[in-house]
Amino acid sequence: MNWITNDVLPKIKGMWAKKEMPENLWIKCPESGQMVHHRDLEQNQYVIPGSGYHFKMPVEARLKSVFDGEYEVLEGWSAPSDPLKFKDQRKYTDRIKDARAKTGHDDAVTAAIGLLGGIKTVVAVQNFAFMGGSLGMAAGAAIVQGMEKAVEEKTPFIIFAASGGARMQEGILSLMQMPRTTVAVQMLAEAGLPYIVVLTDPTTGGVTASYAMLGDIHIAEPGALICFAGPRVIEQTIREKLPVGFQRAEYLQEHGMVDMVVHRHDMRDTLIRLVRVIMKQSPLSEEVFPGDSSPKPELSPPGESADQPESDTGTPESGDGAGDG
Repeated sequence: MNWITNDVLPKIKGMWAKKEMPENLWIKCPESGQMVHHRDLEQNQYVIPGSGYHFKMPVEARLKSVFDGEYEVLEGWSAPSDPLKFKDQRKYTDRIKDARAKTGHDDAVTAAIGLLGGIKTVVAVQNFAFMGGSLGMAAGAAIVQGMEKAVEEKTPFIIFAASGGARMQEGILSLMQMPRTTVAVQMLAEAGLPYIVVLTDPTTGGVTASYAMLGDIHIAEPGALICFAGPRVIEQTIREKLPVGFQRAEYLQEHGMVDMVVHRHDMRDTLIRLVRVIMKQSPLSEEVFPGDSSPKPELSPPGESADQPESDTGTPESGDGAGDG
């Protein structure tokens, strides 16, 4: 009977056992309820095909969607992991450890340098999955040193903002990053280099009150929440119902706070056109796609005229670190 017990019975039980399904295999659109397979969502740059709803985009996918091909992640900055020895329901060090294990990143901001439309560009991405993209010492250092790299290389600087605000676990050291990044933005301006901000959902709190609204050009993704205090807090304060779409990207564009609202599929082409015009480069005859081996024009230093004539363009997440509300 051993062969029945050891061989047959386990196979029979396995036939009727509940099969484990991977988590998040199908993603539901919060607007339309449409179910999309996670691989299809990834291939569509995390945009629901039917409704056009923009999900939050992982850092690697974002960088890959922007650069022409390969890029180099900038490293070298460091910050104390727990300067205030902060503890609420959990130790801050434990929260940091969990966030790093979940995202695979050291902190909420990743900066990289590569080619965008043939022009060397520094791009920083704020990761909402890392403690709500909150601005702490390490994130502030990444932004500042990314801007310093842009000045050193004489390149444009682009940041994709997504944050719940300053990281409360770092207290005043977190709030200090607001003026610190503001000074770095001024450094870009003095060097005559373009600073483009892409506001993604959500961009709130101290991030909105500092570098996220100091760009030369502000682009927003459709439906992105962009504010200092959230709509719920404002409604409770003024005891009035806010207009539909208040603090969303389209509302801010209508009221002059955002220059343009751009679909994610059009973001790379839009950034290429803007960067090339600002840096006084000739327009590309063909769009540059990842892996393109065609000759790239050399970068003209800011303030100097390029050989080609200047062209016209026809295109005009809160986390548990959101200390600003």
